[in-house]
Amino acid sequence: MDHLIYTAMTGANAAANRQAVLANNLANASTNGFRAELETYRAVPVQGAGSTTRVFALEATSGFSDKAGPAIRTDRNLDAMNVGNSWFAVQGMDGNEAYTRNGQFEITSDGTLTTGNGLPVLSSDGSPVSVPAGASLSLGNDGGLSAKIGNQPPTTLGKLKLVTATQDDPLQRGPDGLFHTQSGDPLNQDDTAKLQVGVLEGSNVNPIDTMVGMIQTARQFESQMKLLTTAESNDRSAAQLLGMQG
Repeated sequence: MDHLIYTAMTGANAAANRQAVLANNLANASTNGFRAELETYRAVPVQGAGSTTRVFALEATSGFSDKAGPAIRTDRNLDAMNVGNSWFAVQGMDGNEAYTRNGQFEITSDGTLTTGNGLPVLSSDGSPVSVPAGASLSLGNDGGLSAKIGNQPPTTLGKLKLVTATQDDPLQRGPDGLFHTQSGDPLNQDDTAKLQVGVLEGSNVNPIDTMVGMIQTARQFESQMKLLTTAESNDRSAAQLLGMQG
């Protein structure tokens, strides 16, 4: 069978994978703090006699767009947006430290400060933030936490753990949708990180660009499928020629 069929197959597979990534990005266009996933591919020449003109499309290391999303003012005292490239530290479902840009916080019935989807928010010492019963919580621009009960003076609870990734240990998206260091080790507290309180960061996905990308990818997939049909037709014609007698 002609090597074209394998080349077209990898191209079609790459287009299908990219379409899935774009669809997931579009589905999260309204998710606070969402970072658009990027998908990259590289052309790899096929080794072997008679195959040097063929290339396979193989997935390269993918990443995410680090462009900040739009600022959405809510004036809610438990909403915060990272300034610059800092991240909030949370406790993931596996119990390990993970990072998010979604600063929409809630206080549970037992006084634990969590994200909107129930993940405990970590303080600068790496432990979950606990709020006294009946207290109102305030966030400072430096991540400082203070609790106030009735007419009593505010009590300092500590600081949120704010981190900034480094080139030596960059962040990558995990299967849980949170971000983790490449090494698996927790990042150190960044005391220079700042917040905007009463503001949420929206998704950095551009819906129009994403939809255009999905249309282009669908056309690429159709082109690859046509190549597969052509390869099948060529193979059938060659078999008929080889089977002719006389």
